[in-house]
Amino acid sequence: MNWFEIKNISEIDTPALLIYKERVKKNIAKTIDLVQSKDQLRPHVKTHKMREITEMMIGEGIHKFKCATIAEAEMLGITKAKDVLLAYPVLGAKITRLQQLRIAFSETNFSCTIDNFQSAKQLSDSFLGNPINVYIDVNVGMNRTGVSVENALDLFKKCFQLSGINIIGLHGYDGHIHDTDLASRKYSAKIVYEKLYFIQCHFEKFSDKKMKIIVGGTPTFSLHAHAHNEVEVSPGTFIFWDEGYGKEMPDFDFLFAGIIATRVISIINETTLCLDLGHKSIAAENPLPRIKFLNVGDIKQIAQNEEHLIVEVEDTSKYALGDVWYGVPVHICPTVALYNEVQVVEIDLVNTQWKVIARDKKITI
Repeated sequence: MNWFEIKNISEIDTPALLIYKERVKKNIAKTIDLVQSKDQLRPHVKTHKMREITEMMIGEGIHKFKCATIAEAEMLGITKAKDVLLAYPVLGAKITRLQQLRIAFSETNFSCTIDNFQSAKQLSDSFLGNPINVYIDVNVGMNRTGVSVENALDLFKKCFQLSGINIIGLHGYDGHIHDTDLASRKYSAKIVYEKLYFIQCHFEKFSDKKMKIIVGGTPTFSLHAHAHNEVEVSPGTFIFWDEGYGKEMPDFDFLFAGIIATRVISIINETTLCLDLGHKSIAAENPLPRIKFLNVGDIKQIAQNEEHLIVEVEDTSKYALGDVWYGVPVHICPTVALYNEVQVVEIDLVNTQWKVIARDKKITI
């Protein structure tokens, strides 16, 4: 029996997302081993979005987290996480929801990011009398949010006197770094850190305050953590791992802990089958193939619709209706968000389900 096969799979409807609890535990342990101290870790919860996974990390001594949505921040508040960074622009109604989070979960220290004066002023006006901690988000190469390196100090000076915010550091996400070659990845990470360090020095000189640096996703977190003992790093995909990073980052030995189970639902002809795995059940932002199957031979994924995946095989007579195929998603993070609940596997059996509580835009706030 292969490690991913489930003894009671006949009781599980498909497509299903299977989470292997012991493998998750091992991935957490591996992540801790890859940094100098647990205090450096601020894992991103965007991958799992689950209370139970967060509680597993808290149980191992990880108390700081990063998130991208108000719902994820609320999930972290529910777990009583001590320190939560909402690393996303907070404007308009999100400001009101962030205020409500601080009231509802007073045991959690919430912070957020800014990258322009207008949003910083909105935040400050909303948190007068009870300032909120903020990090200045710096564009280190991802080119989606963040002030430029050249304009970071000017923004800091403009925002420094705002009474409703308290600038405590810099945030830089280097998700553009995907070098398979470890030496190249290490060099790219070094360039990113040097940009942030340059800004940090100027911030500290101007303010006479110590400034934190939060940097690094899964591909670079261990490089930053070992090179600089005071940085915080934010891996996310490590928790379940996936085929995309597995191919790109062979130096990591994380375990696949999130597996999709799907079934053959139609035999079209001598070489073509249909599975119940449409793009409503697996992340579809990548071209086909979007999943690597573990228990079938040479197959070609030729088309996908909302509820169907069409595959080409050498001989369909080798397969039967209802056959279960197990596979690793190319991108696990948005795949998890497609499921209301996951099937939790322990000792080859699904014995419980966990709700993906933060997949929605709103939990209660």
